[in-house]
Amino acid sequence: MDMSWLMTSLLIGAAVVAAGLWLRNPQRLLRIEFARQRLSAGARVKRAALPDGEVVYLEAGRGTPVLYVHGFTGMKENWLPLIATMGATHTHIAPDLPGWGESQRYATHDYGYAAQADRLARFIDTCIGGPVDVVGHSMGGGIAAVLAARHPARVKRLVLMDAAGVRFTDNAFGLDVMQGRNPFAVDDEASLTRFLSLVFERPPWVPKRIARYMVTQRIGDAEFEQCVLDAIGRSEDAFLPEREAGNIRAPTLLLWCRGDRVVDASAAEIYASRIPRNHVVMLDGSSHMPMYECKVATAVALKEFLA
Repeated sequence: MDMSWLMTSLLIGAAVVAAGLWLRNPQRLLRIEFARQRLSAGARVKRAALPDGEVVYLEAGRGTPVLYVHGFTGMKENWLPLIATMGATHTHIAPDLPGWGESQRYATHDYGYAAQADRLARFIDTCIGGPVDVVGHSMGGGIAAVLAARHPARVKRLVLMDAAGVRFTDNAFGLDVMQGRNPFAVDDEASLTRFLSLVFERPPWVPKRIARYMVTQRIGDAEFEQCVLDAIGRSEDAFLPEREAGNIRAPTLLLWCRGDRVVDASAAEIYASRIPRNHVVMLDGSSHMPMYECKVATAVALKEFLA
């Protein structure tokens, strides 16, 4: 479950912070910083018209395509630091999942695991045109697992990174979800701090104006977040990825953080017990966001697996 405005907290470099003028317009600051990150990764913004609405995505590099699927409250920009670290060894494709980020959202649509997996299959057919290596993080990992199980012709190799969708050993986060709460909920600066402390081992500092803007954005998404969390965390399909995992035939890398406070590391063992062709790599130095806190080790593991 990977965090809608989470990336912004890591994108505020010292040089930008020093430019106090920009801090008066945090939305403009974020746009400029995302543009800088895209430039660093060699990424460009593209759009695809699909039956369920427009999907906005990033594309960078060249070669064998790799599709990156973000998690709960996530966005395509979450992947930019990792894509920049990976380099131009592959064609990196990172969409905003339907309903999230800049992609279209409809109040009447289902944004659970199965529906999103079906949409990803259509996205692959439309924008890639053949089997693709898929990297899914958190909620995006659960979606990717269902995609690989139900649409095997679309998935060449699979990477599940701190993936949700299985009944892992109880932790505080999981118990909150099962009891109807949203542990990622942000409605003031104090809850933003708690959120960052949950997903990061070393929470980043966020300038006050940026923090206030992030809080405003998350409050606006609160109802949608709750609806999605109800679908992926408490409905009869909450563990659909676990039930479908035995049908995955693609070679699968299970890439996990030992200290994950969101999706406990026991989830890796559950996936490994069900997926026939799997390899497990455990990382230290991060809670739930290895693409930030362990981006070099993450890139090395991905390159070795995708080679």
